[in-house]
Amino acid sequence: MPPSEGFLKTDDGARLFFRKTGTGPYVIFPNGLYLFDDFERFADRRTLIFYDVRNRGRSDLVTDGSKLVGSIPHDVEDLDAVRRHFGIARFDVIAHSYIGVLATQYAIKYAPHVNRAVLIGPMQPNPATEYPAHLTGADATLSEVFSKLGQLAQERQSRGLHEITQQDCEEFWSILRPIYVVNPADAGKIAWGRCDLPNERNFMQYFSENILPSIHRLRFTAETLAPATAPVLIVHGARDRSAPYGGGRDWALIFPNARLLTVENAAHAPWIEAPELVLGSIETFLDGEWPSAAQKLVR
Repeated sequence: MPPSEGFLKTDDGARLFFRKTGTGPYVIFPNGLYLFDDFERFADRRTLIFYDVRNRGRSDLVTDGSKLVGSIPHDVEDLDAVRRHFGIARFDVIAHSYIGVLATQYAIKYAPHVNRAVLIGPMQPNPATEYPAHLTGADATLSEVFSKLGQLAQERQSRGLHEITQQDCEEFWSILRPIYVVNPADAGKIAWGRCDLPNERNFMQYFSENILPSIHRLRFTAETLAPATAPVLIVHGARDRSAPYGGGRDWALIFPNARLLTVENAAHAPWIEAPELVLGSIETFLDGEWPSAAQKLVR
């Protein structure tokens, strides 16, 4: 059965774009359209719903600032709107990068609806935490990419450019994508830019002005996470340059029921760099068992 696509409305009227495929228990991927090709294999026994969060991808551009302030709380309510739209009582959630914060906040507020959660390369629980070098992926590649991005920004500023075109976006991603993998040969597999979409071309401004401040206002501790009792699998590349591996360890320590799958020699896209380990472990977890490589951490 081919995937179905469409729009659904949130409680405040914003439209979210979704793609649905498969049959069986539900798995929801917030902001997960770029994961579709790699994770579609799970659709043989599950119903997968990928959707663009508000102001992202093919979902509506939100121009009312009041609907963007506190973006993570808005996104939490939108995830529940997705659940209700499809009449789902309980579901598994798979979240990558900063969307892991959204999934975590949802699991706290709407715990009865979360069956299992997979967080891949999540941002650290406390943005202010500084980790020792061996718990980060900081290296020469990261420094080189930041230098090139700085030069690109200076060039645009010197030319008085303001609107970000599709070509600008594609140039930005051609520089950025190497930080997400350890093996440079895998950089071409990072197809996350979606530069044909205006929301994605303008994402960095939205991220810095709305999403990051919203995340920084949240506090995650063992106490605040206590209601989130669903099993949580943290999947983290040990050389993640975007979200430090130390953050993955911290999440595994403070969730009430979590284990950490460490992916050696992988960065922010571990399912690309170690597909059999990562995707096989996630499938085992969704089937109701802890994968053998996942570890329970203790302080």
